[in-house]
This record gives sequence, C-alpha cells and structure tokens, in this order.
Amino acid sequence: MASDPLPKQQKHILDALQNKAHIKSCVYDQSLEVFNELKDVLSEISNDLNDILSESEANRRIRLEYRDRGKFEAELKFADDVLVFSMHTDIFQFDRDHAIWKNAYSKESPYNTYCGVISVYNFLSDSLKFSRNEDLGYLVARMFVNKDKKFFIEGKRQTRQKISNFGKVELTKEELVSFVESAMMYSLSFDLLVPPFDLVKVASVEQINAKIESARMRTGKRMGYKYNSDDVLENDQ
Repeated sequence: MASDPLPKQQKHILDALQNKAHIKSCVYDQSLEVFNELKDVLSEISNDLNDILSESEANRRIRLEYRDRGKFEAELKFADDVLVFSMHTDIFQFDRDHAIWKNAYSKESPYNTYCGVISVYNFLSDSLKFSRNEDLGYLVARMFVNKDKKFFIEGKRQTRQKISNFGKVELTKEELVSFVESAMMYSLSFDLLVPPFDLVKVASVEQINAKIESARMRTGKRMGYKYNSDDVLENDQ
C-alpha cells in the first residue's frame, strides 16, 4: 500500500507558513521602524521651517504643524494643505504583471518583494478642521519597504529610488527627507480648482444647511475632474 502523502503535504504547508510568517514579521518590523523614523523627520522639517518663518512677523500665520495621530498615522499641516502619512498594518506582494519582477533583486527571491506600504494623502486643511467627511483627499506618494530595508517609491514628483533601483539602496534619513519634501512640493503646486458648473448647479436643503453650520460643502482639489496616476506635470516624469 502506498504511503499516505498527507504528512508530507502538511510539512510543506507548515514550512510555507513558517517562512512566510517570519518574512512578513520582519517586513512589518522594518516598516514600523521606518515609519517612526519618518515621524522624526516630519517633526524636524516642521521645526526647522518654523524657525525660519518665525524670523518674519508676516510668516507666522503660515507656520507648519506636525501631529502624531497614533502608531500608524501622522500629519503635517502647511498653508492650506495637510499631508496624512499612513502605514498599512498588512504586508503586500505584487501581482505577476508588476514591473518589480523585472528587477534583478526581485528575481533573487520572491521573499524580497514582500513589502510594507507607507502612503501619503493630500487633504485641504479645512476638510479636517471642519470635519467635512465627504471631502476628497488624493494619494500623492507611497513608499514600499521590505525585510532588508530596501525600498522604492511611487508618486508625484518622486524622482528618487524608483522600481529600477529596488534592492540597490537602503533607506536613509536623507531619502525620507526627500520623500517628504517632494510630497510637500507637489501638494503646494496642486491647486484647488473651481468645480464644473454642472456639478454644483443643484444643492439639497441638507447641503445648504450643513454649509451654513460649518462650511461642509463637499470639496476636493480636483472635484469633478479626472485624477489619474499619470496626472503629473512634465517635470514629474
């Protein structure tokens, strides 16, 4: 009688679970470490720019505000904009058509491509100030970090450390500063546009009453306009 193959299958299952669990745990720890370093960078950028702005009385109204919003979220307010930095608690793998699989480092081991994700969303500061829950925020950048603290970045104005360099460079404070400053520069140039007339030509009593109470008319920098991942300026390429 042929031996029961189940124990061998169970061994493969257990090995896979243990390997993946270990890798994902390492990725999570690295991502959380990076996110904590990112919080320090946000605080430093805020303090440094505020020191410069404080030299002029006219600039005191545009001071930056950094806020730690918990273990997985942080916020940087400047001018009329807020950047919300968020670390996802799950670990991700890429689909087989993703460009990352053309990278030599990725081909070394599929475990190299398990990544944590830190996303950056741009909101209008009044959207958060007045709790306008229907207002829109826009993803402007995201950073992928693996078990070895190797990384790459996608996003607007994010010209450093793209997919082709994945595995070649370890994440440093300089890279984090560039990540934040690039997101800030894009957000400052990404203006609030007047929505198309036909989009706002009708309003309900509820909307008007809400607007009177706390300015809660739905708002977003590109309300009524198409916003795509390729919606970038020429020098973003």
